[in-house]
Amino acid sequence: MLAVCRRTEKLVGSVDISGSKNAALPVLSACLLTDDKCVIRNMPDLEDVRIMFALLRKMGKTVKFENNRAEVTGQLRHGALPEKLVRKLRASVLVMGPVLARLKEGSFALPGGCALGERPIDIHLLGLKAMGAAYSILRGRMIFKRNVLKGAHIKFSFPSVGATENLLLAAAAASGRTVIENASVEPEIADLCLFLKAMGADITRTGSVYTVKGKARLGGADFAVMPDRIEAGTFILAAASVGGSARVDSANPSHLGALLSKLRAAGVKISQKENSVTVNSPKKIKPVNIVTGPYPAFPTDLQPLWAVCMMRASGRSQIRDKIFPARFMYVDELKRLGASMVLKNAVLRINTSRLSGTNIYACDLRAAAAMIIAGLMAEGETRVYELKHLFRGYENFFGKLRKLGANVSMERIREEK
Repeated sequence: MLAVCRRTEKLVGSVDISGSKNAALPVLSACLLTDDKCVIRNMPDLEDVRIMFALLRKMGKTVKFENNRAEVTGQLRHGALPEKLVRKLRASVLVMGPVLARLKEGSFALPGGCALGERPIDIHLLGLKAMGAAYSILRGRMIFKRNVLKGAHIKFSFPSVGATENLLLAAAAASGRTVIENASVEPEIADLCLFLKAMGADITRTGSVYTVKGKARLGGADFAVMPDRIEAGTFILAAASVGGSARVDSANPSHLGALLSKLRAAGVKISQKENSVTVNSPKKIKPVNIVTGPYPAFPTDLQPLWAVCMMRASGRSQIRDKIFPARFMYVDELKRLGASMVLKNAVLRINTSRLSGTNIYACDLRAAAAMIIAGLMAEGETRVYELKHLFRGYENFFGKLRKLGANVSMERIREEK
């Protein structure tokens, strides 16, 4: 499939945000900690979510999914994950903690996902080792074994989101008390903690320190996943970039503080209520620099979309990504549209740009969304290929854009004769 984008003068109307992918995946992993039924509502219908369903089924679980409601039942029977599935999903690493908490061994291939440069899992491994797990690498797979998974005092060298989630999952069912210092405090982790507490887990947080008292048994739970703050940020930035006035519903403004602050600094008018954000984009916006970092700093997932927005700004802005410095692979593709950008020493400098449509190729999930929005800003027609990335993280992306008046459609790629 490819996206066909044509110049759109403005985006107007309202759009509803789906459940959070980055909250849903660890919550699904947590279902491995119990044999009782778990019901998860507001589950986004995404490729990554369906891969996680497949992983749970391979491990013995039964998963039913309909109308954004997932029901997970059955026993955890197998701790060996098929490489084909694991390579498709970065978040597959999150089953390590639950498997080791409930089974004495497991084997995993290194996880896949978007190609964003080096993304080591050493913090996960060091934490699990501190809790009593041993691992070896054999024929490209990590083989884990343990006698007793026990509580430990762990201090991260970096506040890794995935490692925080993995160790919270392991600690919830481990023996004894676990303390995790310098951990991540992303809203998605708070959502995971709420789900674990609904299952009966004992978790408290003070600043960036989590304390978990392991329970021998956790039960089922009925839970609704939080709205996706990255999807909300995507549509907020789409309205700011293309122009117009749009309301983004089912969005929590308190999760979007860094983005909204930067948009206000750029001259974009923002109004917010408890569960919505309204964007009124002026004819001219100001250049604003950003530096990505762990929450509550500006999220790395939104920096490609910020780059597109800043092409409208009157003057030069810059982006420094401290989370994934390799996340600038989209730059060369945007240059094909006419973007005036210079990337040097992992800092992207952006100048006011006049865009003209052409064929471009998405290199990762967020870049795909950014390129489509850039296509709506460009004169003529833009065709965005490699949409497989987009469907990993956005539910009904084209339908929501069209609801706001975007001139965008999907087409099947015709094979050349």
